[in-house]
Amino acid sequence: MEQRFDERRSKIRIGNVIKSTSKMDEIVNKVAQSALEVFDLEDYFPDDYVVELDISQWLEEGVLLKESDFREQLKTVNWNAFEDKYVALNCKTDAILPAWTFALVTVHLSDFALKTIQGSKKDAIIVWYQDILNKLDYTNYFQKPVILKGCSKKKVPNEVYVLAIQKLQPIAKSIMFGEACSAVPLYKKKQS
Repeated sequence: MEQRFDERRSKIRIGNVIKSTSKMDEIVNKVAQSALEVFDLEDYFPDDYVVELDISQWLEEGVLLKESDFREQLKTVNWNAFEDKYVALNCKTDAILPAWTFALVTVHLSDFALKTIQGSKKDAIIVWYQDILNKLDYTNYFQKPVILKGCSKKKVPNEVYVLAIQKLQPIAKSIMFGEACSAVPLYKKKQS
């Protein structure tokens, strides 16, 4: 009797597995079917378009600026390496520099670089994003729920998310941060 009971239980289990297997074949991506739009800042990451240029390499012992030597050094640089780049000019040492130092380097870069800023590479990436976000067409996000994608593989500065939310908020129906499976609500347009 126990054996028949075990056989019946096995048949029921097998039947349940077959039923659940046929249900699993019908996996539906509800996120893809929704009106939800994903705004991914990583899509606009500058990769090799932002470079850093440390001017201490042209200073005596990395800290002393001798004007005539500095000007001569700048004449020998291959500025073509900075063509079509955003260049972050900085000095990695504690050198005390006259105000014109970075301006003079910028003069040399002006025929090659897309943009030159004084600051870190992160500062230049933020400027890159400012320029990109100002040029984008946001019509796809008009009156739609939007996810401002987080958890990027690339180092998108937090400041860029602040820039992006300012562009999306006037047009989106709602904005969440993160991924579709675990989004944090940031904004919802008030009903009129």
